[in-house]
Amino acid sequence: MSDKEKEEALSPEQSPVQSSVLDEGPPQVVIEVDDVNFSYVKGKEVLRDISMEINKGEVTAFIGPSGCGKSTLLRCLNRMNDLIPTAEITKGEIRILGTDIYDPEVDVIELRKHVGMVFQKYNPFPKSIYENVAFGLRIQGVNKKSTLDEAVERSLKLAGLWEEVKDRLDSSGLGLSGGQQQRLCIARTIAVQPKIVLMDEPCSALDPISTTIIEELITELKNEFTIVIVTHNMQQATRVSDRTAYFYLGNLIEMDETTKIFNNPSEKETEDYISGRFG
Repeated sequence: MSDKEKEEALSPEQSPVQSSVLDEGPPQVVIEVDDVNFSYVKGKEVLRDISMEINKGEVTAFIGPSGCGKSTLLRCLNRMNDLIPTAEITKGEIRILGTDIYDPEVDVIELRKHVGMVFQKYNPFPKSIYENVAFGLRIQGVNKKSTLDEAVERSLKLAGLWEEVKDRLDSSGLGLSGGQQQRLCIARTIAVQPKIVLMDEPCSALDPISTTIIEELITELKNEFTIVIVTHNMQQATRVSDRTAYFYLGNLIEMDETTKIFNNPSEKETEDYISGRFG
């Protein structure tokens, strides 16, 4: 991706969607998690007393051993856990730009337009590359070809995929390599201009080269989006994130600037985990 292409990709004038409110005003807290408890089954809480703030334009990494609650919290941020009938927040609030997203008046579909998600396993639709990226906009009622063309090109450029696929946009997205399919999923997510992008282990199914490409992409995307990433790879957290939160057994042990978490953690549990003495 050349410097010129990056500049064009990041130009808000090319977006068919109005600029995000996150592009305006001084730096701000985007996500507030306030004393949250969460359970999948009544009486068995898997998150306990979680409080944190996530800032605009930063990459925040959630780390910790399997089953510690990091993916559960991530899915709370766009209410993906609503798909499990017995799942519920039993205490506390999660606010995005000041709005309690679990308020009964909140439209969940509208929420997910603003809080996009990239999953662990790349999942392109059985459609063309073009239609994969345009899908979300079509769902929103955008059908003007020139608008869709601009959005598809811009999103693929942001995802670092444009040069690789620009001559075969009508080909199936399923024909791409694994790393390309994950970048296609990222392009599909950002095409509708969400305010926040959640990534749940986005590189776990990829080879080292594809992982490097995705990590470089995450660093570029924070110029436009606030990103929260769950990762088991602590080296990845050090490379891509501004702040890191360490979870253990449903508790938030520590959250701070990534350099401090890995070089001078405040809690012994954190030090034991990142040094390999535990987990």
